[in-house]
Amino acid sequence: MQRSSPAASWGAVLGVTGLLNLGNAAWMLADPPGWYHGLPAGVPHTGPLNEHFVRDIGATFAVMGAALLWAAARPAARVPLLAMVTLFYLLHAAIHVYDTLRGLLPASHWSLDFPGVYLPALLLLAMLAVLARQAKGEGPCEFHPSRSPRDSSRASPTG
Repeated sequence: MQRSSPAASWGAVLGVTGLLNLGNAAWMLADPPGWYHGLPAGVPHTGPLNEHFVRDIGATFAVMGAALLWAAARPAARVPLLAMVTLFYLLHAAIHVYDTLRGLLPASHWSLDFPGVYLPALLLLAMLAVLARQAKGEGPCEFHPSRSPRDSSRASPTG
C-alpha cells in the first residue's frame, strides 16, 4: 500500500473543510429560516431571524469554502488563503466569547458553541501553524537539539 504525501493529505483535509463551508453556505443561502431554526447551536438566542443577514453570512461561508478548495488545489497558496479563513473563524469565536461573557448569550453557549465555533477556530489555527512552519521549511514537529528557539532569530555564527 502506498502512503500519500503530506501535501496530498493536506489537500484532502482542506478540500473536506472547504466542502463543509460550502455546504453551510448553501444551506444559509437557500433556506435562511431552516438554517436559523435547524442549526443545533441556539442561533435564535442571538436575536430574531433576519433572512438578509443570514444570506450575507452565507456568502461569507461560500467565499471561505472557495478559498479552502483553492488552498487544497494549490499548495503554494495554502498559507495565505488559510490565514484569511482562520482570521474569520477566530474573530467569530471572539465575538461569541464576548457576547457570552457579557450575558447577551446564555451560559449554555459555552458548550453549544464549542463544536461549531470554538473547535473549528482552534483546528484551523493549528492547521495554519503547521502549514506555515512547513512553508518555512521547518516541518510540522521538527526539533533542532543544537539550536534553541531564541537562536533561530539570530544570524548564524558563520554568517
